[in-house]
Amino acid sequence: MTIKKTFPVQQDGRFYLMEGGTETEIMYKYGFDLPEFAMFPLLNNPAAVSKLKDMFRSYLDVVSKNGMCAIMGGLDYRASPDWGQLLGYSPEDLADANFKSIAFLREIADEYASDIPKILIQGLIGPRGDAYERNEKITENEAEDYHSIQLETLQKAGVDLALAITFNNIPESIGVARAAAKIGVPLGISLALDSSSKLNSGSSLADAITTIDAETEHSPEFYMINCSHPVEYEPAIEPGNWINRVRGVRPNASKMEKVELCQIGHLEEGDPAELGRLCGDLSKRYPHMDIWGGCCGTWNAHLDEIAKNVLAL
Repeated sequence: MTIKKTFPVQQDGRFYLMEGGTETEIMYKYGFDLPEFAMFPLLNNPAAVSKLKDMFRSYLDVVSKNGMCAIMGGLDYRASPDWGQLLGYSPEDLADANFKSIAFLREIADEYASDIPKILIQGLIGPRGDAYERNEKITENEAEDYHSIQLETLQKAGVDLALAITFNNIPESIGVARAAAKIGVPLGISLALDSSSKLNSGSSLADAITTIDAETEHSPEFYMINCSHPVEYEPAIEPGNWINRVRGVRPNASKMEKVELCQIGHLEEGDPAELGRLCGDLSKRYPHMDIWGGCCGTWNAHLDEIAKNVLAL
């Protein structure tokens, strides 16, 4: 019988902050190349490791300053079989990369053990295909088999949470949820919306969450929205019981189209103060939301504005 690790339930007055857009920060601000948009190969680069440590310390400084808790992740988004093969990693090397990613986070977290009330460690599960494509051909069973490989590694690494992030279709979300439930890893699902305020596969946010829950016996711990600016996700937020399953957002810094952001070749930071106010407004309308963070173009300045505006309420 699989014993599932428990994930903290919502508590009055407790808020969590995840990191920002790790890939865009390290790539555009600090000039490190990311083949296939993969972070974990940088763990073999001492200069990159040093910069990543500085980045994560600045993020945790924001968490500590605002009296929040942390859910740390950010290095293993591409550490799944197909992407690992493209990068020349054997299955054994890929598993080792996942372990190293989690060990890196724990090392930095240990430095803040006396400054932050609670620090949780998460592994990131990226979609099998590109997050900006429809990925309509993947089935629930294929997704379950595929994502089981990384989830089993993360279970061995003892993560507090696996976050399936930037998912954009229902079958793959159902598959990863079923895999996590069987393996016993707490799973959150973070869905990405495009400029139509829907998943790239065409579903509304409400329909996606309702369907995934119905097909998985509500096994995901919670849902989030990421890689979408408030101008994209706000029209998708409508009344219904489903919204109570959404514990927060990780917004993009810029209002630009995602594909355009990938092509401009520099960091687009948007307006951190405005982004913080918009997140604060969402928190005011839905006070049950307790997990916040950032995505493309965001880091400590954006996270600080989000934290201040959420906590001000």
